[in-house]
Amino acid sequence: MEAILLGIYAFFVWLIFIKFKWLPWNTKSQVIVVIIPIVGITVLILALNVVAPSTADVRVIKYTVQVLPQVRGKVIEVPVQGNDYVKKGDVLFRIDPTPYALTVKTLEAQLANAEGAGRQLREQLNSATANKQAVSARVELARQRVKQYEELAQTGAGDAFALQQAQADLKDLQSQYMSTVAAEAQVRERLLAQVDGDLAEVAQIKAQLENARWELDQTTTYAPANGWVINLQLRPGSMAVPLPAFVAMTFVEDEYQVIATFAQNELHKVKPGNEAEIALPTLPGEIIKAKVDSIVWAQGQGQMAPSGQIPTMLAAHIPPGRFAVKLDVDDKYRDVFLAAGAVGNGAIYTDSAAAIHILRKVFLRISSKLNYIIAKLH
Repeated sequence: MEAILLGIYAFFVWLIFIKFKWLPWNTKSQVIVVIIPIVGITVLILALNVVAPSTADVRVIKYTVQVLPQVRGKVIEVPVQGNDYVKKGDVLFRIDPTPYALTVKTLEAQLANAEGAGRQLREQLNSATANKQAVSARVELARQRVKQYEELAQTGAGDAFALQQAQADLKDLQSQYMSTVAAEAQVRERLLAQVDGDLAEVAQIKAQLENARWELDQTTTYAPANGWVINLQLRPGSMAVPLPAFVAMTFVEDEYQVIATFAQNELHKVKPGNEAEIALPTLPGEIIKAKVDSIVWAQGQGQMAPSGQIPTMLAAHIPPGRFAVKLDVDDKYRDVFLAAGAVGNGAIYTDSAAAIHILRKVFLRISSKLNYIIAKLH
């Protein structure tokens, strides 16, 4: 940037003092000619760093997903290859579903049996209730008979043996009635043990069946979003296990974030919504427009991990921390491919001194054009 300004300045000096000789070229003019660019460029650069800060650390960050199976089993199909582009919902790999399908069938049979047992319980409850009512009627009849024999015995016309027999029959019927009450209560208690309207046994098997069906569905793993399959380690015949140490593949999503880092004192005029531009070496000659989404006012040097030791102060020679600014790329550039990990230059244009922003834009475009140059001798 400085070299360009000096080149333009030198051209006008040559025109004025050498070519057309509009001014004398003496010691005084020579001193002035030297001082002007030093002071002017210094003031201009310092002003630009405040109202249009720039950075050489703009990064494209993409979300990555470590793809792990939810169930273990033998891999029978891997329809993708490393670095393939897939869409959300495409199959990444399949695990042998046979054992999980068998578990589902077993639980479906158990569920049918449990539901049949539930119907039998309801029938038993109806039978127990009817039996209790019948025994209750017999008890009442026996009680009346005992009362009649007692009245006859009091008048001297009754048979003592018949009274004793009636009393024994009443006790026997009362015992039967208590048994029918207990049997009805037992069946009713089992029927009252319900979860969401189902018997406890049925609800338990249904939960196991739902889990088995979920595990069966998990034997096929799908792409979580549009993106690329990277670091593919899985092959048919491999054993897939749901452990973080055995990652099947890495999935890089299409969605990305653009982060630019700035020195602390460069951000005091930057606000969300400010215009920004970035230039990446992967896209030489192109300028991508964006807006400031937010400033991440936190970084690692501001964190102290809990410990029993006194914190150690940072050494004086360590440079001050830089803060990240999240940039939102304009929608019209959303179809432009930005490689994960790409690093480039960028600038933010604040609301102050908009007249000199043009200089920063020119410098950034020149920097973008220079990305065409590959400085290698081999």
